[in-house]
Amino acid sequence: MSTSNRLTWLSMVTATTALVAVLVFLYAKTQRYEESDYFENVASLRHLKQLDAQWELDVLKSRIGINAHYDRLAGSLTDLSALLERFESETGQQRHDDSARLAVAGATLRNAIEGKAVLIERFKSNNSVLRNSLAFLPTAAEDVQQLLRRAEEAAPRAAVSRRVSTTVNDLLLACMLYSQSASDERGAEIQRALALLASDQAMLSQEVQDRLEIFRAHAGAIVREQPAVNTLLGDIAAMPTATRIDEVNGAVIAEQQRASAQNQRYREYLLAFSAVLIGLLMYAAIRVVRSHAVINRVNQELQGANENLERRVQERTRELRQAQSELVTTARQAGMAEVATNVLHNVGNVLNSVNVSAGLIASHLRASKIQGLTRAVQLMNEHADDVGTFLATDPKGKMLPGYLGQLAQVLVTEQQGVIEELLALTKSVDHIKEVIATQQAHAGASSQVEPAQVCDLMEDALRMNASALQRRGVVVQREFACVPELPLDKARLLQILLNLISNAGQATDGAPDREPRLMLRVGLVEERSLRIDVIDNGVGIAPENLTRVFAHGFTTKKDGHGFGLHSAAIAAQEMGGTLTAHSDGPGTGARFTLELPVKTTEDMP
Repeated sequence: MSTSNRLTWLSMVTATTALVAVLVFLYAKTQRYEESDYFENVASLRHLKQLDAQWELDVLKSRIGINAHYDRLAGSLTDLSALLERFESETGQQRHDDSARLAVAGATLRNAIEGKAVLIERFKSNNSVLRNSLAFLPTAAEDVQQLLRRAEEAAPRAAVSRRVSTTVNDLLLACMLYSQSASDERGAEIQRALALLASDQAMLSQEVQDRLEIFRAHAGAIVREQPAVNTLLGDIAAMPTATRIDEVNGAVIAEQQRASAQNQRYREYLLAFSAVLIGLLMYAAIRVVRSHAVINRVNQELQGANENLERRVQERTRELRQAQSELVTTARQAGMAEVATNVLHNVGNVLNSVNVSAGLIASHLRASKIQGLTRAVQLMNEHADDVGTFLATDPKGKMLPGYLGQLAQVLVTEQQGVIEELLALTKSVDHIKEVIATQQAHAGASSQVEPAQVCDLMEDALRMNASALQRRGVVVQREFACVPELPLDKARLLQILLNLISNAGQATDGAPDREPRLMLRVGLVEERSLRIDVIDNGVGIAPENLTRVFAHGFTTKKDGHGFGLHSAAIAAQEMGGTLTAHSDGPGTGARFTLELPVKTTEDMP
């Protein structure tokens, strides 16, 4: 190749390289703008605004009592936070020349949402007290009126009773009106009426005074909490989250317009330089075609590169298949481990009851009076030749028939106790079998449904936890309604009750300043669902943990593993029901509610 040809090729290569570099630069600039990204950002902001409006609407619904629980408020905050994090992540991955403005607007929006969340948490606390007092005030007033009607029979207190009765009625009406339209004047009237009621209260019986004190406490709570709730509602409505969303939206739109104009200019430059490069490449192609040897060499290189690429693709495909196989094996082992852990946890709860029953049986046998029968028989054997004379004349013989009668009664009592404990032990062993069978049913078998008495199952669960509850000194209160036999999955339901009662007993360990108590409620809700409440006065649950207590592996106990409530929630879901938790915060106790659809025996297969 001559010197002139070398210079020509060198010039062409240099020019081509420069053009390619410019084209790559321009192409990279055009790729920085994706119109779909901006549309997604705008859609996310609109969704944020909708969620914020729904959040405020849920607050108003909670204020007027449409929402009995605050789960929707927590869910709205979770959705808002998740959507905002996704928006910030997407805008962070996109390239923005004015990203600082977006960052400032996003931080301001997040601060507004966090501020509103703080206000809503305060609202939930105050509104819970207010709604409880409003709900219980008519009942408290009716209790007072009933006692006052009986008190009017006593002539010395008749006038005071009538005056107190009128004051209670006026206070009830005033409190209800105050809850609808709070004003300082009306609040002052209620306070004056409460003071008047307190002065008349001392002239009545102690029972009436106690009922009046409850009534006055609820009325005072309404006067105290209503202005606080109204103020919080105003502060929530005034929180400028919607304005902050509009500011972020304005920044996104401005960035989109600027980027669109800039992208158009880069495309025009890209088109011009592409035309120049095409011309240069066409000239080079003409020169390359003249050299057949060069073309052959290029073809060989391309063929070798293609073969090498195919080989690498095959290697990567083989590696991916191997990795997939390992992942499937690992997932299967993890599933088996979780099932085994659930079985061990549930069986462990029942084994406590088995140990208690076995210990009681052993105690009964050790303290048995059977030795007394042996001594009596031995005494009769010693006088086998003159049993009649021995029983008639000997002082010990005279006492022997009476002793044998008393001994027979004692042995019958011991036998009955041992039989009862053996029945309890059998129930516990049967439940262990049912727990294992239930876990095996996860492989696809249907659940076993049979008629059962819910209150009996609750008593069985209490008995299985009796040792732990007695050790903690827990006082158990029962509020069992008359519930007929229902077709239920006994194994799963007993598993849920065992976990709830065990957790409730453990929760009282963290509240040594009060007597540990456990309230159990069973009833039907409008004949459509079975409701079971397990309420304790223990350590309570933080608001941020109310939606996490049923998550797999989540626990707040040092020695906990997070499987009990998780498996209970899954069992409730498999029976077509729900398991929920409620607490007013740390130190206020907790309530776990299980709701199952009511079926009749005709519904059974």
